[in-house]
Amino acid sequence: MLSTTLLRLATASLLAAASAAVSARLPGEVYAALDRAKLPPEAVVVVVQEAGSTRNRLAWRETAAVNPASLTKLLTTYAALELLGPAWSWNTPVWLHGTVNEGVLEGNLVIKGSGDPKLVPERLWLLMRRVQQLGVREIHGDIVLDRSAFSVPEQNPAEFDGEPLRPYNVRADALLLGYRSVLIAFTPDAARGLALVSVDPPLAGVSADASVPLSAGACNDWRGELKADFSDPQRLRLAGSFPAACGEKTWPLAYAEPRRYDERLLLGLWREMGGRITGTVREGAAPATPPSFTSTSPALAEVIREINKYSNNVMAQQLFLTLGLARNGKGTPEAAREVLRRWLAERLGRQGAEGVVIDNGSGLSRETRLSAQQLARLLQSAWGSAVMPELMASLPVSGIDGTLTRSKAPPGRAHLKTGSLRDVAGVAGYVLASSGRRYVVVAIVNHPNANAARPALDALVQWVVQDAGLTAPGAEQQAQRE
Repeated sequence: MLSTTLLRLATASLLAAASAAVSARLPGEVYAALDRAKLPPEAVVVVVQEAGSTRNRLAWRETAAVNPASLTKLLTTYAALELLGPAWSWNTPVWLHGTVNEGVLEGNLVIKGSGDPKLVPERLWLLMRRVQQLGVREIHGDIVLDRSAFSVPEQNPAEFDGEPLRPYNVRADALLLGYRSVLIAFTPDAARGLALVSVDPPLAGVSADASVPLSAGACNDWRGELKADFSDPQRLRLAGSFPAACGEKTWPLAYAEPRRYDERLLLGLWREMGGRITGTVREGAAPATPPSFTSTSPALAEVIREINKYSNNVMAQQLFLTLGLARNGKGTPEAAREVLRRWLAERLGRQGAEGVVIDNGSGLSRETRLSAQQLARLLQSAWGSAVMPELMASLPVSGIDGTLTRSKAPPGRAHLKTGSLRDVAGVAGYVLASSGRRYVVVAIVNHPNANAARPALDALVQWVVQDAGLTAPGAEQQAQRE
């Protein structure tokens, strides 16, 4: 009996020692990958815990406050699922403000925004189609846009990183139409020796070259070869050529003149559908009367899939401001931050949430701060939440989809949000190990060379999948036998 007790104590001591040793240093394969990337271990923070447990199986600089980049979207989307519900949707009311007679609206078409992140051209076409179904072919008045639901400070789209034409730099708006972006498509026609060029959606008054010559050679820097000039918002110029080896390609661009985008999009769509208008597109207030009809967004559970799988910044910012509007009555960054701070304190405790800095809800920020331990605790909270299935389904799957399509981590084993800025790289989410255990994994690199850290992050996920160092099966089985 005494020998059995001593054996159990010894086994427990060995397990505790093994666990402590694992927590004290990074796995060798991760060290090696960091070394190849010329990244110091001090640039990394890591937490690995079994899902449903608060015990760290691996912890490295876990309390250090770091910039999580787009991992911030986990906080925003999880909070939204709990506070708004998976079935939440945005309503965009529309008024035919006037009289309709023989196909003519004598008055204004009014659209009021509520922060809908999915007012894409396809839905705008359906909205305009509904206007026509109500008997309107010609508008003797204006299209009036009410964007008063949000109050967001003016910001230069080049301010963050000097890349104003990147769609991730588009800013939030109560009436965000088409992400204020265009998609230029290039379709090779080998018989004619050229690539056809199309721009979607159609913008009134904006033209582009109809084609560019095809070139031989590999498909490398095809965008550079096009020698594009987008400095004139009304003329998209392409002075170069397109490599035939590329096949069909698309180039998403934030429109160079965002203030005029809505006007050009709505007029372009309306005219393409055969509609006529005597006025223009302008801002104004919606009537106090009931709307003629309402355009409803997809459910929140569907919207967050796009936010997390493709790390859509402007959609995340729309959701962030919606939290302020829905829960605090104000569509402002300050109101949204207050909602998230309160919610986070409820999930982590007031002390547990100390040090968290929330900026805009998307992670496109130099100011956001939290620790790996705080993010791991948030993921543990989500694991036990009623909205866990919706949150987990919104995350990219390793080697399968979203921002993890090209991941070298074991395919299908990890549901992980990715984060990436010029000096940040990270992953956070859930990993299914070979043993059948599921782990919460958080790993973030803050360093000027952070973009070289992806192999190290993949190595960590692989290590977790293999349960390497996370358990001591032999000792555990021996203890059970005794």
